[in-house]
Amino acid sequence: MTLSKFAKLIVDYCVSIKEGDEVLVNASYEALPLLRELWKEIVSRGAYPRLNLVEESLTETFYKYAKDSLLDYRSKIDRYIVENIDVRISIISSTHTKPLVDVDPEKVKRRSMANRELTEIFMKRDGEGSLRWVVTAYPTKALAQEAGMSLLSFEEFVYKALKLGYEDPVEAWENQAETQKKIVELLSNVSELRYVSDDTDLTVKVDGRIWINDEGRKNMPGGEVFTAPHEDGVDGVIVFDLPSVWRGIEVRNVKLKFRNGEVVEADAEVGGEFLKKVLETDEGAKRLGELAFGLNYDITRPIKQILFDEKIGGTVHMALGAAYPSTGGKNVSAIHWDMIKDMKNAKVYGDGELIYSEGRFILP
Repeated sequence: MTLSKFAKLIVDYCVSIKEGDEVLVNASYEALPLLRELWKEIVSRGAYPRLNLVEESLTETFYKYAKDSLLDYRSKIDRYIVENIDVRISIISSTHTKPLVDVDPEKVKRRSMANRELTEIFMKRDGEGSLRWVVTAYPTKALAQEAGMSLLSFEEFVYKALKLGYEDPVEAWENQAETQKKIVELLSNVSELRYVSDDTDLTVKVDGRIWINDEGRKNMPGGEVFTAPHEDGVDGVIVFDLPSVWRGIEVRNVKLKFRNGEVVEADAEVGGEFLKKVLETDEGAKRLGELAFGLNYDITRPIKQILFDEKIGGTVHMALGAAYPSTGGKNVSAIHWDMIKDMKNAKVYGDGELIYSEGRFILP
């Protein structure tokens, strides 16, 4: 019953599948129980599903044996797919959570640069509304182990974050959306944000940018509001104290110093060299493409999975790299790497006025 509710939530609420849609589903074989339910719902609505099987050992094999010419290769088929599908459903269902831990970061950088065109097409279609998409997750043993939880506890954690325990999950997400709408209205009248804590003092210009209410349609679970800062309007220092895993590599306690929007100093307690290599991917990788507030208070702890961690109630996150055009952001990059900061002992000022304290907004 839970998986049936999950599939219907994706199909009807997240991406609103209709007759004639071409639907691409990315998942591993671990998600087969959910895929069966999802296939039934997609086909029942007259849409055409196509599965792209993802498996971490295949990714590792690619990087191990691919020559430079293949790392730089731009697939015509991949381009055609991202240009022509109507709906993309991505189900994080990892069989292994760190497949690139032994891969040369230079190889990851080269492949990211080769795929930059695909990222740009995706961002453009997202901005113009011609592509409906959602990223969600299915609880696997590997994800549970990474989170430091038993499988049963992890399943309960995931389904609670998705609000599947409610009799009507759609209604629960609509209520979440209403709360976040008030926060969007508040932030839309702010020109400059200042983040302050013991290790952070960062000022970000956001005037004229569009705040997006992520109520669970493109990310499930949802539970954030986000925008893009001015490309040259980020100054100061911030420490992201929650662990972040990108392309299978974990970094911890990332410290970034910005001047005129660009990272001028970068370090991390764990993964510092990898961080610096990724920052060299392209010019846009050194600038922020997103800043956001996590507002899903059903998610109470990090599990080293960004889809959940960035939504933790009482956190903020910022992404190095590509901006979503729908926010008015103009930064272009092959990467989009979210990093998270716990804000329970921090404050945020909007145009000099305290608007956020101890992990929550101060609303009228």
